[in-house]
Amino acid sequence: MAAQAQGGGGGGGGAMDPAALDDIIGRLVDVRSSRPGKQVQLSEAEIRDLCVASRDIFMQQPNLLELEAPIKICGDIHGQYSDLLRLFEDMKGWGMNDRGVSYTFGADKVSEFLTKHDLDLVCRAHQVVEDGYEFFADRQLVTIFSAPNYCGEFDNAGAMMSVDENLMCSFQILKPAEKKAKSLMLTKM
Repeated sequence: MAAQAQGGGGGGGGAMDPAALDDIIGRLVDVRSSRPGKQVQLSEAEIRDLCVASRDIFMQQPNLLELEAPIKICGDIHGQYSDLLRLFEDMKGWGMNDRGVSYTFGADKVSEFLTKHDLDLVCRAHQVVEDGYEFFADRQLVTIFSAPNYCGEFDNAGAMMSVDENLMCSFQILKPAEKKAKSLMLTKM
């Protein structure tokens, strides 16, 4: 599990101990099955060592990379560690959702459900998705959300799914409304 990491080693130069790195990685990954926001206890020295080791690794990397597909690329997660785990740890089984009021499920559970009930597709709703519809689990599940600009707080599109006589699905998209420019009122003095 441990990568070759050059780092602080307790703040003093030298390589970071691979066993210590494995322990830290283990503690960080262990929270993936916990509720989002669960704290991971790391000492200041551990954080410093990780930062130094990471910096050294990043400094050895080229500025431009030639990459091949398939690949996962994510943008800024604004420090939300639970989102980072969700991006790179494929969800399997059941887990608590972010709000703590229902459950999340992995692609494996969708496949099990479809096989058990001899179905091809699960269609669900009641979750805002940016484009009005969104596939999951190798297109075995689709989320449909039909309210564009939900509650006036989101810039999401809405969608409606049509299923033809050959069971072919298509989507009608309801584009989000343009945000009205705030008018500036001038008064004469």
